[in-house]
Amino acid sequence: MDKDIPNNWYTQFEFLLGVASAQQLPPDNGVEVAFAGRSNVGKSSVINSLTQRRGLARTSKSPGRTREINFFSYTDGIYLADLPGYGFAKVNVEMRKRWAVLMEKYLAERVSLSGVFLIMDIRHPLGDFDRMMLDYCRGNELNVHVLLNKSDKLSRNVANQQLFKVKKSLNIEQESCQLFSALKKSGVDEAREKMYSWLFTG
Repeated sequence: MDKDIPNNWYTQFEFLLGVASAQQLPPDNGVEVAFAGRSNVGKSSVINSLTQRRGLARTSKSPGRTREINFFSYTDGIYLADLPGYGFAKVNVEMRKRWAVLMEKYLAERVSLSGVFLIMDIRHPLGDFDRMMLDYCRGNELNVHVLLNKSDKLSRNVANQQLFKVKKSLNIEQESCQLFSALKKSGVDEAREKMYSWLFTG
């Protein structure tokens, strides 16, 4: 670890702003890591676990709470980006279109984006939306790290079987995968190492 980066660097993120259009995006001259996933996979809980900040990303019992890209800042130019949850959010067609335009522009054109954490429910991995996101990241040559969240819901043997299944479907040159549980805080250290590498050593 860089001597100028404190051991608890992951706790230093603060909410910066929510973005509902491409024009509102912060300057594209730094480095950032994005979090994507279906609206019911525990994306906000994953972010809070990784940053050890219980209320950093807002959690809700209603899927689809995140309706814009929320940015969290470590320092000026070093960000985490919480992307709108997809698949379950109950919003009108016009809102979905606006999201699609924003997401497409962000993923295709954001130079600062160094990697994407794609969060899946380990009990239902590789759904249509997950595969769509993987294809989109591949098309834009984005690094992806899959977090199979809620691994505490399965036995170790079944969880490992799911991990093997997902790994077989990935492009090992730019994609990786691990077991994770935001509830039990398992897999946090491994995921933080990936986040650190994308933010500080890329």
